[in-house]
Amino acid sequence: MLTDTANRIFEESIADYHRTDDVDRPIANPYPKDGIEHLLYLKNWIDTVQWHLEDIIRNPDIDPAEALVIKRRIDASNQERTDVVEYIDSYFLDKYKTVSPKTEATINTESPAWAIDRLSILALKIYHMERETLRQDVEETHRNACRKKLDVLLEQRKDLSEAIDALLADIERGNKYMKVYRQMKMYNDPSLNPVLYAKK
Repeated sequence: MLTDTANRIFEESIADYHRTDDVDRPIANPYPKDGIEHLLYLKNWIDTVQWHLEDIIRNPDIDPAEALVIKRRIDASNQERTDVVEYIDSYFLDKYKTVSPKTEATINTESPAWAIDRLSILALKIYHMERETLRQDVEETHRNACRKKLDVLLEQRKDLSEAIDALLADIERGNKYMKVYRQMKMYNDPSLNPVLYAKK
């Protein structure tokens, strides 16, 4: 199943990042560039670094100039994240290009890659919630509350994984078809963001 591979790689990426817990550490993707595994690792690495940038920028004592630098870095990361999601969808479009959808085939509410995007974020929530259950500097009530939340997150991962695998199986059988709408983000485009094109 694709999600077995994805969940394993997401956990690997998160563990690799937390060996140094450094948002400036360069990625060392262990997978060949021509495979889905490479894209999955890259996707989660971007999410993991951005997760920690979001933590840093919420420090109430952060220097405003530093916060602006991080905010712009987060914007760039969001664009990169979107680009990788589209690469993953391109992988699936190519994989299933010879499948002829049945007459009664329907489209899904989101593409496979955007569902995988949610699975990647879920892996981060699970990792960090589990860490909360192990903290010794908080009351047991905090740990217990986090254990309950962790149980929900684990169930959510199971359900989402099953749904993604079912979607891919339906596409492969022609019961569903893919139609990918490229994300037309406007805020990073100097020809579409009025604040940017007014500067010209």
